[in-house]
Amino acid sequence: MEGPSPIKVMIADDHPMVRQGLRTFFSTCDDIQVVAEASNGVDAVQKNVQNAPDVILMDMVMPMMDGAAATAQILADRPACRVIVLTSFVDPVTVKRVLEAGAVSYLLKDASPDKLADAIRQAHLGRGSIDSSAAQALVAAQVQARQHTVGEDLTQREREVLTLVVAGLNNREIASKLFLSQGTVRLHVSNVLRKLEAPNRTSAAMLAVQHNLV
Repeated sequence: MEGPSPIKVMIADDHPMVRQGLRTFFSTCDDIQVVAEASNGVDAVQKNVQNAPDVILMDMVMPMMDGAAATAQILADRPACRVIVLTSFVDPVTVKRVLEAGAVSYLLKDASPDKLADAIRQAHLGRGSIDSSAAQALVAAQVQARQHTVGEDLTQREREVLTLVVAGLNNREIASKLFLSQGTVRLHVSNVLRKLEAPNRTSAAMLAVQHNLV
């Protein structure tokens, strides 16, 4: 009785030596078969349709079309295909782009051959993995993005209210200072807390000082 069919793999990389090295290694794996190679993103998109690989190893920096754009087009053409990023770069913007495009895994080229083969097997089963350094870069980028956007959606009036909250004024005092009703002040304070994702006035005041909002 025959065993299961091997996993069909395409290698998309603009360096011939990389493709050759990977093909040589996979020739030792009974359950993995390289069915195509691509030297650029456009080539990868075309050969994805022509060869119907189960899993694609995708470099990020390639001529004509980069890995993220190629990944998006490949999965638009064949949603069942699994894309594993295999690159030398850990750029948070690139990591975010290609994961949003639908790649299931993000690995660096210094990964061991056995780890790469296992990633292919796992991807074929629908399970992804991400290199720890890529994960750290992505988290750091998200934290940095949040730091840069805190308070940007506050209105001018909400900033005025927040300034007085930082000064320690209560709602009645803020209402008197700004010639507003206490109900209106409560509404502004509530909006400020929501936009800053602060649980209380003290936290909002701390965020305001930390991010130079007042």
